[in-house]
Amino acid sequence: MRRDSRLKTITEALQTGPGTNRRAVRIWGRASFAVEDDGGVGNVWTADVHDLAVHVYTRLYGRPDTTPEKSPVAQAEDAKRRRDLAGEIDVLMSASADLESAPWHPARPGDIVHLHYEAAGSEAAMGETYLVERGEHDGFFNLRLLAQSHPQGEKFEGSAGVFACEDRLNPLAEMWMEAGPHRLTIVRDGRVVYNGGAR
Repeated sequence: MRRDSRLKTITEALQTGPGTNRRAVRIWGRASFAVEDDGGVGNVWTADVHDLAVHVYTRLYGRPDTTPEKSPVAQAEDAKRRRDLAGEIDVLMSASADLESAPWHPARPGDIVHLHYEAAGSEAAMGETYLVERGEHDGFFNLRLLAQSHPQGEKFEGSAGVFACEDRLNPLAEMWMEAGPHRLTIVRDGRVVYNGGAR
């Protein structure tokens, strides 16, 4: 699902309210014509914080886009299923051009790449952290797994570290295309130079 900082801000404002550090789950309100003597008869409304935040957001900005984001490879697979060869090629070429035209591209030794996986089915959300290192040959790079945060920790035998690679001209290309740019955060010299989750 696409993240929108405006919706998140509205949700947080409704959860905390002014001058309190307790988090609300539901909000109660009174009709504008209600008087204190009426009590709660017929003039009280309730809403879940998230539902109310979506309502406020929709009134201000239009309906939020809640379609799940997909990686370029997943989008190309969708186009392939539709037998849309031009769409398939366009998705892959556009994603490659987006990566290569990014102001922080190409990767540099010392870049840290965080990859976030959302919870899916019975799998919990998890993340992986990679380090870009110099490769064996000049102009080539390695991508080394530093850490992963799967709930099973070191016992996890799944795909942790699947994007680790050696001696690649563009060590981020496979991760960008298969996992998707929306799941990546890239840190260079202690600063975030790309935050895909904020798109």
